[in-house]
Amino acid sequence: MPTAGAKRWPCVCEVHMQLNLTNIHYSYAGSPHEVLSGVTLSLPAGWTGVVGDNGCGKSTLARIATGMLWPTGGSVGPVGLVSAYCEQDSACAPAALADFASAWDREAVRLRDALGIGDDWAWRFDELSSGQQKRLQVAVTLWSRPDVLVMDEPTNHLDAPAREAVLLALGSFTGIGILISHDRDLLDALAKRCVSFEGGKVRMRPGNYSQTFEQRKREIAAETDAQDRARKEGRRLAAERQRRVEAASRADGLRSRRGLDPRDHDAREKIGRAIVSGKDARATHLVTALDERIRGQRARAELAYVERRYDGDVPPLGERSRRAVIARLTAGLVRYGGEAGVPGVLIPDLILGASDHVGIVGPNGSGKSTLVRTVVEAVPKDVPMLFVPQELDHAYAERAISCLASLSTADRGRVLSVVAQLNSRPEAMLEGNEPSPGELRKLVVAEAVLTKPQLLVMDEPTNHLDLHSTEALQRMLASFPGAVVLVSHDAWVVRSSCGRIWRLEPAKGGDFACGSVLIER
Repeated sequence: MPTAGAKRWPCVCEVHMQLNLTNIHYSYAGSPHEVLSGVTLSLPAGWTGVVGDNGCGKSTLARIATGMLWPTGGSVGPVGLVSAYCEQDSACAPAALADFASAWDREAVRLRDALGIGDDWAWRFDELSSGQQKRLQVAVTLWSRPDVLVMDEPTNHLDAPAREAVLLALGSFTGIGILISHDRDLLDALAKRCVSFEGGKVRMRPGNYSQTFEQRKREIAAETDAQDRARKEGRRLAAERQRRVEAASRADGLRSRRGLDPRDHDAREKIGRAIVSGKDARATHLVTALDERIRGQRARAELAYVERRYDGDVPPLGERSRRAVIARLTAGLVRYGGEAGVPGVLIPDLILGASDHVGIVGPNGSGKSTLVRTVVEAVPKDVPMLFVPQELDHAYAERAISCLASLSTADRGRVLSVVAQLNSRPEAMLEGNEPSPGELRKLVVAEAVLTKPQLLVMDEPTNHLDLHSTEALQRMLASFPGAVVLVSHDAWVVRSSCGRIWRLEPAKGGDFACGSVLIER
């Protein structure tokens, strides 16, 4: 969060307007289910946080809000607003990248300075690290000065100083901002209200993430209590109904004339009076009334939506190698991109054991991804390995979905069970739509249950994941029986999952070709 007295660059001109989404419906072609159903929201100026599980429809809603998608029902207004969308995939070059590269107006210069962007970055976008690409994406999107601005996971790939710089930059935007993020600190610092996807419904609450989260917890507690009371009352009424039915059955037996002595006129007269008085009708009416009350309690229990989540451990997806050492790197300079004549990372002799869990940390651009690729190349071919890069492209998604479709029923069930335990809807993977980045990452990890890797390599695995999914992944990494190499800016995940740390730090003097030095801790 920006500190008191922190330098803030001048605000974009104040925008007094409101974006209205009315009765929005949306379903993907060929899918029988609606992603959005009857969503109505009014978004004023300022940042609105959008939170929810992977694949729930957050990005779909934001694309409809900016006119990138047309809803299958409902309307968005007013027309004529200028919109901009900052993609969550850092490898997507912004549409106005070339214009920004050539721009040296006051705003462009200020953005370059505020976000630490090199003058030549825009011209070599594909060569940048994911964190550098993300900062450039944010700068170009802000420079376009839109009325409606969507930031989709803007802090993915960023180290702490870069996150602070992005937070300051976004804090000066005063148009209609839509912030899709799982970064709690960012949501707390910026959001004035939060839109939450909950069990197929979309709800807006005032306040930042922590405030709305506490409000939601109180609502869930109240709904849980209401559900419990409704079920308890339903059980009491059902028992009362059974008692009345049994009593009526006994009364029926007592009122029957069968078996009576034809000469017992007094008994026959008493039974006749009971029938004429309507006791049978009243008993039937009471049972019917109880049935109505029981149905009412069941309906109340169903209406009291209580969120249920999987909080257990994901089953082991791999196994430990019989090799004592599965990768060995010789001391020397590992060049960025593997190209001669460019800086690199100076490393000591490195050994990766069969059950080592290693976290690679360091600032953006220090060479973490380069080091990971070097480790992967050093692994013998006969060691089963799963490598999940920072970004999974369209081709990667097609392969994962195709693999799922080709599996036997039993194997598909095993994979989808892991998907569910990583906090995603298994049925969403079978509907034929391309999964969201977070869902795709879970599917790729879940398919490892079939290949039993001995080495798991993940580059920024928590990018695109919702909070519950991150917790589930964290438990899975900690319990993985084989070796793990993990690159992450999420210090909590690294601490809980890794016993060894390889830290990249900027080189101080010495070889001019050395950009970073690896220090093992």
